[in-house]
Amino acid sequence: MTERIVIVGYGMAGARLAAELHARGGDRKVTVLGAEPHRAYNRILLSTLLAGKIDEPDVELVEVAGQGADVRTGTAVTAVDRAAREVRTADGDRHGYDHLVLATGSRALVPPLPGLDPLPDRVVPFRTLDDCRRILAAARGARSALVLGGGLLGLEAARGLAARGLDVTVVHPVEHLMERQLDEPAGAVLAGTLAGLGVRTRLGVTATGVAADAHGVRLDLGDGDPLAADLLVLSCGVRPDTALATAAGLAVDRGVVVDDRMRTSDRRISAVGDCAQHDGTLTGLVAPAWAQARVVAEVLTGDDPLVRYRPRPVVTRLKAAGIDLAAMGDAAGAPDGGGPVEELTFADPARGTYARLRIRDERLTGAILLGDNPAVGTVVQLFDRGAPVPADRRSLLLGRAFGAAPATPAASPALMPDAATVCQCNDVSKGALVACWRAGARTVAELSAATRAATGCGGCRDAVAGIAGWLAEVDPVAGRQEQRSAGMDRDAVEVTR
Repeated sequence: MTERIVIVGYGMAGARLAAELHARGGDRKVTVLGAEPHRAYNRILLSTLLAGKIDEPDVELVEVAGQGADVRTGTAVTAVDRAAREVRTADGDRHGYDHLVLATGSRALVPPLPGLDPLPDRVVPFRTLDDCRRILAAARGARSALVLGGGLLGLEAARGLAARGLDVTVVHPVEHLMERQLDEPAGAVLAGTLAGLGVRTRLGVTATGVAADAHGVRLDLGDGDPLAADLLVLSCGVRPDTALATAAGLAVDRGVVVDDRMRTSDRRISAVGDCAQHDGTLTGLVAPAWAQARVVAEVLTGDDPLVRYRPRPVVTRLKAAGIDLAAMGDAAGAPDGGGPVEELTFADPARGTYARLRIRDERLTGAILLGDNPAVGTVVQLFDRGAPVPADRRSLLLGRAFGAAPATPAASPALMPDAATVCQCNDVSKGALVACWRAGARTVAELSAATRAATGCGGCRDAVAGIAGWLAEVDPVAGRQEQRSAGMDRDAVEVTR
């Protein structure tokens, strides 16, 4: 009997699960119901789209749900009937399931400020592709913009609008930017870097109200000094979309509560991505969502019925032109009550550089690296693998330029161990890339298609390109094969002529 799997949500998590199921084969019918009217797209790249660096086709996910999947966009699910094991949609359809997966994601949080209900035309949250389209439409002919929220997404939106020539001011209620990932000194250096890129900041001040009309928008502030602009972008956080799960009687806390196999309180229903709460934690990032999708696919297909989801250390990267920032672990907050902690910091605000490392038992437990830091690749690898740090800590804070012995694992592909993670989003190692190269993948695009590396946030694309270039130089067998292939192509051209 054909198993019926229904996935509610055609975002990055839902689309990845459908692709994972297709890749494993088997007798099952997969139905994907997406409320948005678009094909699945890479939400991480929306800030790059906002900056005008890419076009809309570039944000579409490179892998489709797979043949045999019934994908329905613009189809909102309105209810889950657990007794009948079916979901109902806004157009009146009913879809029966043997297993249901909630991948409903999260929604932009609109603060309860006077003037925002309903949202004026010149005020737009920044979360979806439609939001991005509205911001771009409002930005045409605009000269200034305000961004409410100095977190990761808000700063990416601000930098994108500034890249389009707008005068941008970020308003943030906390005394420093990105307080969840950065400490106060790093936030101050980041604010200076942004100022040099045309983005001003107003910190430690709360918004009290919004007034908008056809001529512009005014943001009233608690200090009595309002700001005016042509456009206001809201980036005040997100909230897991748990409405369906709550109405269906599933266990819900901040998100839909799941176990190590991503199952909800109903064993016939799973949840993945932003809407899922595992071990008391919400993710909100692509790498955990894709790892969760892989776990559900392995459980449902029987490939590994004992598989368990185990969160990996998360590295946050700010994806904005002119800013190099990586933050990981517990570097921003106060250390917990464990063993002795070693703290190392370096700051050069004039050059926009800041580094902070937190080390316990010879392992990195957290790091902040802002600006030009040649050791960032090494630090990320050490943190990800839990490997011992070098005896000379300067090699991590300052890189080789200050005479420190090179930290291991080194950034050079030749010295990088095969187990080193190159793509954090998809958990792709150097060894996997080398194996695909030797199997015939010769370009960055081919390596990405084979391994999914660089298809998430795109932050590892240069590293993948570096490994491809290194392999082209050091793999003589592949080189000869490429030369023979090129020679055959030339011969074919001559015959054609």
